[in-house]
Amino acid sequence: MKINLSKTSACWLAAAMIFSPCALAQQQPGLTATSIRIGSFGALTGPGYLYGKLAMNGVEVVFDQVNAAGGINGRKLELVREDDRCDPAGAIGAVQKLIFQEQVFALIGGGCSNATFAARETIEKADVPFLVVSSVHDGITTPPARTIFSTALTSTIESKAQVEFALDTGAKKIAVVSMRDSWGRARYTPLLEELKAKGVKIVADEEMSPDANDATAQVLRLKQADADAVIMVLFPKPAAVFTRDAQKLGFKPLLIGQTGIGDPAAFEDQVGVPGATAKFRTISMVKYTPDDPAVEKWRKLVEAKFPGDRLSVFNLFGIGSAQVLVEALKRAGPDLTREKLVTELANIREFPVDVYGAPITCTVEDHRCNKAPAWLAKEPAGPVKVLSITRVN
Repeated sequence: MKINLSKTSACWLAAAMIFSPCALAQQQPGLTATSIRIGSFGALTGPGYLYGKLAMNGVEVVFDQVNAAGGINGRKLELVREDDRCDPAGAIGAVQKLIFQEQVFALIGGGCSNATFAARETIEKADVPFLVVSSVHDGITTPPARTIFSTALTSTIESKAQVEFALDTGAKKIAVVSMRDSWGRARYTPLLEELKAKGVKIVADEEMSPDANDATAQVLRLKQADADAVIMVLFPKPAAVFTRDAQKLGFKPLLIGQTGIGDPAAFEDQVGVPGATAKFRTISMVKYTPDDPAVEKWRKLVEAKFPGDRLSVFNLFGIGSAQVLVEALKRAGPDLTREKLVTELANIREFPVDVYGAPITCTVEDHRCNKAPAWLAKEPAGPVKVLSITRVN
């Protein structure tokens, strides 16, 4: 039997090319033999920039550290940013540009919840891996979309943590004051469900509008109900109005906030009444304050990369999420594909991250990977402190 060596060699060469990293890279958008393009969307301007631009800055310093160490299997990470202006239509446009024009390999970001939720359908249809950094809307990850995972706390997780915290502190008479717009109801509904599941009958249930300037009526009704803990589902402005009026009327229950009021120092300033926030406690996605010595490394990197900025909790959101994405990319190996990245994200188990309250775990069934809210408090005129971590099942 005579063998045609040249023909056989050509076949082996063709097969090798098909399965080589270079060939695979050419088949995957945003991937070359030397780079991985990662897209990010969120507000780069306006008040929402805290959840967008600052979080992206945190992502970028992690990418810089990875690149300085040689990249991921020889590939350098490139971050491509798009401004969604905290607007649903803007988020859809930003995601479409990143996926179809910029040809990114994967996405990390998502700042304002309603904007990110609006972009979910586009991302899901494009089958692009996406790791959520800041957005808490339950609908982004529930029901699970195959390629979408989140290291942000979700509304339901926050609501469960608020109830758990109130009970752990020994509260006997719990009241609720909330906004009832789309943002508020995304938290209010699961909050009531969790209270019912725990067998807690609230003593009062009050509503405030996002632009409220007076809370006298609400405070008086809660005071009459003798509430010893008030769970707040409010933006900072109405929360500050409620807290200020409660102090003026001598009503001093435990005040339990969530990430919408995630900066106790700024909240104390906004309330503007000495001592009014002494019993205010709120949720943070991360277990450190920006001044904690444990994040000194990241403070130096952020402030060197972005002169004039100071490390913020929003930078820490991006740092934690980027560390999870980097780990999944490493695990996916040199023959990287989007499918392999999705598989590795779905199999992250108890992965320790520098900034979150507990290790990160994702599963095929549950893409809400961060379930450990940290609780913050600030003594009047004192520093912000982390009190405890609540692990939500």
